[in-house]
Amino acid sequence: MQMPHLATRPALSRRHFLRGTGGAILGLPLLEAMRPAFSRGTPANSPKRFVAMCATLGFHGPHLFPTSPGKDYEMTPYLERLSAYRDDFTLMSGLSHPDQQGNNGHASEMSWLTSARRPGLAGFKNTISLDQLIATEIGNRTRYPFLALSTSGRSMSWTANGVEIPGETSPAKLFKTLFIQGTEKEMAAEMKSFQRGRSILDTVLGEAKSLGKELGERDRGKLDEYLSSVRDLELRLRESEGWIQKPKPQIGVEPPKDIEDKNDAIARQRLMNDMIVLALSSDSTRTVTFQLAGMNAVPKIPGVKTDWHNLSHHGKDPSKIDELKIIEDAEFDVFAEFLGKLKAIEENGKTLLDQTAVLFGSNLGNASSHDWRNLPVILAGGGFKHQGYLAHDEKDNTPFANLFVPLAQRMGVKIDTFGSSSGTGIKGLEEA
Repeated sequence: MQMPHLATRPALSRRHFLRGTGGAILGLPLLEAMRPAFSRGTPANSPKRFVAMCATLGFHGPHLFPTSPGKDYEMTPYLERLSAYRDDFTLMSGLSHPDQQGNNGHASEMSWLTSARRPGLAGFKNTISLDQLIATEIGNRTRYPFLALSTSGRSMSWTANGVEIPGETSPAKLFKTLFIQGTEKEMAAEMKSFQRGRSILDTVLGEAKSLGKELGERDRGKLDEYLSSVRDLELRLRESEGWIQKPKPQIGVEPPKDIEDKNDAIARQRLMNDMIVLALSSDSTRTVTFQLAGMNAVPKIPGVKTDWHNLSHHGKDPSKIDELKIIEDAEFDVFAEFLGKLKAIEENGKTLLDQTAVLFGSNLGNASSHDWRNLPVILAGGGFKHQGYLAHDEKDNTPFANLFVPLAQRMGVKIDTFGSSSGTGIKGLEEA
């Protein structure tokens, strides 16, 4: 069953946005997080989509990776959960971003989709995430340029200025944003808010122009970069005004109810996955990230009695690994369901999975030791020639960002490099 999709636009309210623009110092992170965009309708030809899901507490490698690479790999406990879609995905090992030692063992969450080095250390400034690069190129073709979703409020999405975009955690709020049409009075108020926002931008731009005359060359360069972002927001505000009166997609699904129990991690993951399916199938967006955060608590899963974070630091304790496997089995079951829902939807003679590149993995290769090398990476769908299991060198890892280049290119972004990439693809992986 397709659950109602919640459109994840950055989780800052317009009211907050207007308050933030009250003076000459306009908070750029708020601007990036508030940029609205709206769908231009379902295209005649199936568009390409991109989804990235990061499980921040990793997966137990021996239960995931086979001993031999290739299409005829032997099943492992976690791959058994995906067996129905064996021909629809490629599992990769031996990939990582270089220099991911950060200010704590989980800092590599910040750079999973950016590849920025030494996350969280003094002087660190993140770079643009893959999804935001894609959204910059194609985001104006849909009602929302991207969805940044999360189970924790954090996200995998970072702006070009290195600012994290808050992740939406409420399916109910997302659904309302994407599919519930406002009344005439509400739309009029929304239009007035947009016009007020443009007025404030005009004032800020005028003040900034005067300020520029008093600045040195270096500061003028920074101000020009800032003003470029302000002008980009102004353009998006102008585009948004034209969409306020246009109807949102009609999907014939009842609005979802948020899962109140925060420890019911699997149910929350499943519901948000259903939201993603609805967002993609209604062409409300074509770019989605979903942070699957673990917890310092006991997840509501039969047979689990220990907090998840503790189990991830199992220290090779067999009893902890067995309990951890219950959680990770459930994660892979829900991921398999997600692939099945995408594959069940036909669009112009192809399945939604054919048109959607799904990146599923973690920023940790060994969560027990906080090791950021040898990441677990699954690429599903997307029109690739899937090769089963591609094993790269576990000690001399291939840059994970090498995979980002073809993922961006298939979405229409004309690049040859991304972040720490050393090549334009992953050996053994080709598009069909």
